[in-house]
Amino acid sequence: MIYRKKTLVGNMEIEVVWFKKDLRVRDHLPLVNASKGSSPILCLFIIEPERFNLPDFDPIHIEWEIDCAKELAKSLEKLGGSLHFEIGKPIDIFERINSTYEISRIHSHQETGNSWSFQRDIDVSDWCKASAIEWIEYPSNGVIRNLDDRDNWKKQRDARMRETNIEPPLIKNSVPFEGSEPEMSEFGLQARRLTNRPKPGEEAGLIRLKSFLNDEAKQFQWAISSPTLAVKHGSGLSPYLTVGAISMRRVVQETNKQMNFIRENKSQFDEPNKWLRSLASFRKRLAWRCHFIQKLEMEPNLDLVAQNQFIDANLERKMDEERYDRWKSGNTGWPFLDACMRQLSSTGWINFRMRAMIMSAASYNLWLPWRDAGCYLSRQFLDYEPGVHWSQVGMQSGTTGINTVRAYSMTKQGRDQDPDGDYIRTWVPELREVPTKHIHEPWKMDLDQQNEFNCIIGKTYPEPILDEVQSRKEGVRKTYAARKSPQARDQSKAVYKKHGSRSRPRNRRSPKKEKSVQKTLF
Repeated sequence: MIYRKKTLVGNMEIEVVWFKKDLRVRDHLPLVNASKGSSPILCLFIIEPERFNLPDFDPIHIEWEIDCAKELAKSLEKLGGSLHFEIGKPIDIFERINSTYEISRIHSHQETGNSWSFQRDIDVSDWCKASAIEWIEYPSNGVIRNLDDRDNWKKQRDARMRETNIEPPLIKNSVPFEGSEPEMSEFGLQARRLTNRPKPGEEAGLIRLKSFLNDEAKQFQWAISSPTLAVKHGSGLSPYLTVGAISMRRVVQETNKQMNFIRENKSQFDEPNKWLRSLASFRKRLAWRCHFIQKLEMEPNLDLVAQNQFIDANLERKMDEERYDRWKSGNTGWPFLDACMRQLSSTGWINFRMRAMIMSAASYNLWLPWRDAGCYLSRQFLDYEPGVHWSQVGMQSGTTGINTVRAYSMTKQGRDQDPDGDYIRTWVPELREVPTKHIHEPWKMDLDQQNEFNCIIGKTYPEPILDEVQSRKEGVRKTYAARKSPQARDQSKAVYKKHGSRSRPRNRRSPKKEKSVQKTLF
């Protein structure tokens, strides 16, 4: 977009509102504060092609962001504003805008992204200082900037969640956008077609929130572990939270309102206590989401470096291309895991417990490097949130040193979450005729049974890539062994001091004796 001076602006300075991971008009303090003055406002959304080459990027991410930004543009227009779509490096774009209009201030929310976006914001900050332009970054969600440890994080986070939600302002003086909205074809990108992709934008997010709180939430606590039931009874809000189409504070407060309403009107609800327990569970997960993002805020390179580098080095995981490819494609020969991988590829989403199991399989059974597995999964998730994702990758790969080693049994998870095998049959059609008795371990069928049920192990469906039980036990053993060096133990203490949950007073925490092998198979 080439800017030309407008008579609307003249020699007046303008205020820029830079929309990043906050594609909404409600609960948007940067937009509100920019609107209070008399200067014209330029609302800006930047597409950064440099990002397309990052290992955690997938076209589904930018397509979702653009679609949500287009909805944002409609909302801004109703308020009297106009959203400028720009393509390039932020500094170059700000240079052009400043040379035309003279920027007095840039308003934006703080962003907690990957290491690349962290460095980009440092560069923008340096440019603003050199250009004598004030860049005001406003707190976002439950992330507290400039903390050294977690001692007071929860208190500050909860206080922010209680602050009043901000309604959208009227924009009296706006710099109009005269360009065209971007299309994916401009970038030479082709996003894979996702099954059941949610509708984009703030209004769709608010509708989804209302529907969840009023209809689906009752079963949340009991359904969230199942990859099938979680689709129906989960909130479905993570894609909206990822791009900020809806704010965390609004979700928390609307949840609290619904819980209070149920308490005051129990007679109107079937099993009100069940509703309350589920909503309390949901609210707790919202807090954990903030907790994980805070880790990345305090350590911006979690996508590049393991939290405990000594453990990571001791593990000595090496890339095995065959294992990696079979894991990615859902062809490990472990039916429940394969079903999960295929659902994820098709829909861009899977429930939290299965995300942990998928990473566990890559880390302990297949012994794959955590970053390769993590980058692949980031590209599959429509709701890729770097803080949540890389914190979980670290936890589930055993490279933090402060978390219990959770090596999930795929067979046990399958029997627990898909006892009849219907989920497996949906996503692994090669096993569609296999009876429930054999659906979780089809390799145990004899040849006659394989022929009867049209499932020939090694031909129509692969043999298990490894012995699931033995590979998991060996992975757990090696992981605990990697934690025992003095350097690893010292680093684990430092990791806990910086990132450990403070749900209980620190002086009550006593180190747990490590087990040589995991006794409980999750």
